Amino acid sequence: MQKSAGKILASIFWDQDGILLVDYLPKGQTINAEYCSSLLVQLKDILKEKRRWKLPKEVLFLHYNAVAHRALTTQNKLGYLGFQCLDHPPYSPDLALSDCHLFSGLKKQLKGRHFSSDAKVIAAAETWLDGQISELF
Repeated sequence: MQKSAGKILASIFWDQDGILLVDYLPKGQTINAEYCSSLLVQLKDILKEKRRWKLPKEVLFLHYNAVAHRALTTQNKLGYLGFQCLDHPPYSPDLALSDCHLFSGLKKQLKGRHFSSDAKVIAAAETWLDGQISELF
């Protein structure tokens, strides 16, 4: 029996045109307000680079009600960057259908496969994400 790579946590940011940023949480780290804030800065930079032609003064931002997302540090960073955080109801399938399609499709793609390293899991996820058509988002 061959041991498979462990779990990898990915933070994925997208808009209606596709994937903007994928970040993989380093082993042994947890998602906290500092980590979230650093991702938000990266996202703002990527928006300026990839979506400059349609970047409004304020970005509408939807994320889950996780503790790190609700932290004062994260909320302050959202405001500083000009992101307006939308309230996320506990259950709202009509609000983020792409979320359901994106993650369920990725899980189906990876289900039952064994990877010998984290790098191979990441490569498989990146390949699947890169192959998604814009209508998914």
